[in-house]
Amino acid sequence: MTNQGRVALVTGAAGGIGRATVAALMRDGYAVTAVDVALAALPCAFDAPLQQVSADVTDESDVARAVSGCVEHFGALDCVIHLAGAVGQGPLVEVAASDWRRLLEVNLTSAFLLAKASHEALRARRGSLVLISSTNGLNGGSALSGPAYAVAKAGIINLARYLAKEWGADGIRVNCVAPGPVDTPMLARLPESTVDSLRQSIPLGRVATADDVA
Repeated sequence: MTNQGRVALVTGAAGGIGRATVAALMRDGYAVTAVDVALAALPCAFDAPLQQVSADVTDESDVARAVSGCVEHFGALDCVIHLAGAVGQGPLVEVAASDWRRLLEVNLTSAFLLAKASHEALRARRGSLVLISSTNGLNGGSALSGPAYAVAKAGIINLARYLAKEWGADGIRVNCVAPGPVDTPMLARLPESTVDSLRQSIPLGRVATADDVA
């Protein structure tokens, strides 16, 4: 419990990586505000406070409410971890414009909204922002997750670079994590033969677990 008194906000908290991250933070003593659009009950297995908030990360007022609610509830905000996201599929010519816009909103615009809403609170504590990207944002992706996902995750990487420079003077650290395939429901949607091919391309010979990323 090395971080008692410190506060973290996690989006996408009901997902596989989100649940593992909330557990890791609480295990380390953080008070946590867990945010998800359809938040399932999270186990309170550790001696640390947990606040659960239902919010849509593509809605600016919802995002602002989640951040202000965290600060009001716990009195501060030290760390924001943005894990909310959604995956697409198919080649570009088969992607509807509405799906393109939705995936950019969920995966990229949400990060802009969250960063904007949390800046003041993070500056007050010289805190940190962690954004989640993907190897799709580095290597161009494929039809397995679709073009909008790859473009949005590339945007996350450059948003992190931009904010690291702009917010450094405020004492705020900004970092980005870009995992490869992770053993979550997002991966489970794929045929087992596809998962086997992905596994063979990974130097460790296995896909990452949610705990690895957390």
